[in-house]
Parts: sequence; structure tokens; C-alpha cells
Amino acid sequence: MAQTIDDENQFVVDLLTTLRNEKFSAPAWVHFLQRSWEMACATAAANPSLKRSWAHTTLLIGMLALVLLGASFIFEGPHTALRLLPGFLFCAAWQQSDLFWHLGLNRQKQTGKLLPVVGVANTLTWVRGLGAAFLLGRLVGGVSTPSWLALLVLLVGIVTDIFDGQIARRTKTQSKLGRIADGEADFYLYLAITLILIQHSILPYWVGVVMLLRFLLPWLAAIGSYFLFARPVRFGSTTWGKYAGLAQCLYFLVLLAPDRLASFTKYFNMPLLIVTLILLIAAPLAQLIKNVPKGEYA
Repeated sequence: MAQTIDDENQFVVDLLTTLRNEKFSAPAWVHFLQRSWEMACATAAANPSLKRSWAHTTLLIGMLALVLLGASFIFEGPHTALRLLPGFLFCAAWQQSDLFWHLGLNRQKQTGKLLPVVGVANTLTWVRGLGAAFLLGRLVGGVSTPSWLALLVLLVGIVTDIFDGQIARRTKTQSKLGRIADGEADFYLYLAITLILIQHSILPYWVGVVMLLRFLLPWLAAIGSYFLFARPVRFGSTTWGKYAGLAQCLYFLVLLAPDRLASFTKYFNMPLLIVTLILLIAAPLAQLIKNVPKGEYA
């Protein structure tokens, strides 16, 4: 099993090294994507139960997407539903293809064994991603999102974020796929909520930029290490990141709270903003330090 993982890692490193040596030319990118897709298909073909699980997860996400589109059609009208449709479908399709592409990362954290199913924990993460896709589809389509709807999607995201980790730990299905998917789902959800708050002039633009940098800085550093140096990147949460996520989540809840609670939430607005900004600056720094090899400090 360890040899299989090492062979797969070496295969990826070889692909990245070739891409870098060919100076990231268009043919090099085509070759890179083609070989990566072939590797994903090979993983799916060699593990039919995992492939079926991906298909079942995709069917569930598709049904939920239809429910969201149907609700928009009924309550907001066909014009609104059609406007958000292209962006929403693109994000949802990208999400499921991304899952298929990275099935090889669905390995148990403790043993490195490839798990036979996507699992409940990862499915909950993808449900959170679908909520983010719905909000992003509205933004792309120029559809205004009321605060109550953004709050509802955020609450669903919070619930799935709480339970996916707990379920993964209890069922011993923690995996690199889950860690990466969890970070991506959080990023897209917070991106959508941030843009909606800026759109409604509830959140200052500069605060939104700081919030997005919390995710972008570690992501850009990881991408740079991945493509420029062909160096595997360590994904994972930090204590600073957890506190920053909690503070940002609470701040969003205060901003999206119904108007009738304004007399109560106004006392928490500024203190939460200050704490959130401090933690949002500390979180990406902690993530960057975590990804620097220890030998570089010597």
C-alpha cells in the first residue's frame, strides 16, 4: 500500500516537473491535464465501488440542485431561475468533476488505504459546496440575494461543517480528499457571502478583501509550491485558522441577522470585526509557516 502511494506521488511529481521544464507551454498543459485525467479514470476503473459511490453522490447533488432551481422558479419566477442557471450549473458540474478527478486522494489518513466509498462526511462537504455554488450562480447571473437567503445557506454550511469532521473522525474516514474539499467549500461559501454583503453595502470593501486574503494567500503559496517546485503541499487546519473561521462565521451571522435583532447585534458588531481581522491576519501566516519545511529554519 505504501509503495502504491509513493508511486502515485512520484507520478504527480514527474508530471509537474515536466510541466515546469516545458515552461508551462500550452502543449505542456494539455499533456498534464490529459495524463491527470487518465490517472483519475484508471483509479475509478480499478475501484468500481468507489466509482459507484461517486455516481450516487453526483446523483444526490444533482437532485438537490434541481430542488434549488425548482424553488427559485416557483418563488422568484422563471426569469430569475434562468439567469442564475448557467453559473449555478457550471459550479455544480465543476464540483462533481473535481471530485472524480481527485478520487485517488480518498485514502484513510491512518493507513493510506483507498476508501471504497466517498462517504457521508465528504457528501456533507459537497452539500456545503452546492450551497456556495447556488450563491455564486446568483452573483454571476446578476440576481440579488436577500439577506435571509444568504443567512439560510450560511447556516446550512455551518451545520455541515460541524458534522462532516465529526463523522469522518468517528467513522475513521478522514482523508486528504476531505481536507482539501473542506477548505475549498469554505472558501467558495465565504467568497459568496462576502461578495453578497459587499453588494448590499453591509460590509466595507476593504474588510472583504482582508477576509478573502485569508484563503488566497495560503492557496497561492500552495499552488506556487505545487507547480513551480513540484513539491507536495501539506494541507490541514491550524489553531489560528479554526479561531479565524469561527470569528468570521460569527461576524457574518451578526451582519445577516434580521433587522428586528439590530438592537442586540449592534453591541457585537465592532468587537467581532476587530477580533476577526486580527485572526484573519494571523491565520494565513500560520498556514504558510506550517507549509515551510522545518529544515529551512536552520
